[in-house]
Amino acid sequence: MTHPRAAAALRATATLNEIAARRILVIDGAMGTMLQRYKFSEADFRGARFADWPSDVKGNNDLLSLTQPDAIRAVHTAYFEAGADVVETNTFSSTTIAMADYGMEVLAYELNFEGARLAREVADAVTARDPSRPRFVAGAIGPTNRTASISPDVNNPGFRAVSFDDLRVAYGEAARGLVDGGADLILVETVFDTLNAKAALFAVEEVFEAVGFRLPVMVSGTITDLSGRTLSGQTPTAFWYSVRHGRPFSIGLNCALGAKEMRAHIAEIARGADTLVCAYPNAGLPNEFGEYDESPAATAALIGEFADAGLVNIVGGCCGTTPDHIAAIAAAVQGKPPRLVPKGDHRLRLAGLEPFAA
Repeated sequence: MTHPRAAAALRATATLNEIAARRILVIDGAMGTMLQRYKFSEADFRGARFADWPSDVKGNNDLLSLTQPDAIRAVHTAYFEAGADVVETNTFSSTTIAMADYGMEVLAYELNFEGARLAREVADAVTARDPSRPRFVAGAIGPTNRTASISPDVNNPGFRAVSFDDLRVAYGEAARGLVDGGADLILVETVFDTLNAKAALFAVEEVFEAVGFRLPVMVSGTITDLSGRTLSGQTPTAFWYSVRHGRPFSIGLNCALGAKEMRAHIAEIARGADTLVCAYPNAGLPNEFGEYDESPAATAALIGEFADAGLVNIVGGCCGTTPDHIAAIAAAVQGKPPRLVPKGDHRLRLAGLEPFAA
């Protein structure tokens, strides 16, 4: 039986490829930053459905797709109106593994389905107002709060809190909800452990095989500090070599760093990746209160230079960014040509912590 989203997904993929060939795409900014403005209480997070839930749920932003859907719609609408071509679903933590913190593992599929459905609803409404500019939904899959490569116990370096198969099953359930709910792309984001990402890519391909069609997959790592490496120790090029078998629509970086600190790492990826490059940094580095002070104009100027240098195909914002940041970023890259994707070659490429090509 044909999946009900199959035809629409194939059309969206063709349109995305056509647009990406002629201009830089803009993805949205931070969901959490916008939701904080609502100052939702514990009761607001719970809503009527979860009024008697046995544990606190305040801070579980993904749950708001079920209990405060109007707020989620409003954030998506604000980013589209600011100039985003793509919004991310409110599903960063919607896996059984991450939801275990709240005892809400059973909600994983529903959270992904509803997160995608809400974003799809808004994207379709905005597109209907201006059919010449179609809008898209990226189904966001976060890294979970566990790492498959590193022991959380300094006294037992061989211990792992999660296995590859644990991650594969959790990511698969999330991906199926995103596909069923109407996502146009799958975004495996904020990757700090490449083994987690490889489990996600494996799971996503299993879902594609089951539904009978494939969505474009974006992969976005995060460089956790000024060492220029992911938490699991890889350089940007080694990270790319490790995930390129997944045939991603784009490869890039988000979170952890501001655009100024991210620039050299994006340039490294752009030199070697034979696919699109995506960058959506934070609004600078956090201050002593964990807040972000970089203005929309400052962020946009830095990302505009990425475009001038021919480094990017997709841009947007992560922590601390708002619709004002996205509007400024969209203006900064408007009319600038996208990075030219180099033709691939047939060299052997291997990676541990460092890349190797022969």
